[in-house]
Amino acid sequence: MENGAVYNETTEPQAKPPRRPLGCTLRHLRGWRLPTKASQAILSLLAVIFEEIVEDCIKCGGLYFFEFISCSAFLLSLLILCVYCTDVYETFGEDKVQRVNFWAVSAIGVFFLIASIVFVVTNSGSGVEKAACAFGFLASFAFLAEVITEYFHSWKQNISGHTENPGNTQSATENQPLNKQS
Repeated sequence: MENGAVYNETTEPQAKPPRRPLGCTLRHLRGWRLPTKASQAILSLLAVIFEEIVEDCIKCGGLYFFEFISCSAFLLSLLILCVYCTDVYETFGEDKVQRVNFWAVSAIGVFFLIASIVFVVTNSGSGVEKAACAFGFLASFAFLAEVITEYFHSWKQNISGHTENPGNTQSATENQPLNKQS
């Protein structure tokens, strides 16, 4: 009898991980996260589209700043969405992805809000410019809403994660010896 025959009967082949189409999954975008990420990308894209339709501008600096920020926000939101939906999430780890997402979305939301305010102040009042501003504000609020939601989720986890015995202090029963001597 061959040495390998004994082991073939008792060992199971290693299970292959299930194939995902193009490596995509939505398992990291459960609950409120998927609609939030999708709305960020869609609203940013709509802000870019309406900003590109603007034909004339009196003070073009605000338009150009809004164009740069809205396009950057759209591309970064797609990048973050791709990280959540692919194997890159497991490669970097949940903690790092969450931290980078929090700071990136915070920066995008703040800059988008500033760009929207600057564009409102400098636009000529056409309907397309007003629509671009409206989508800019909606997108910035979508980014900032995620930041606020993430902050409260982490705050809630920190509070519920604390033990009833904070620090290294020992309770009275922990200070008692195991065997009492008479």
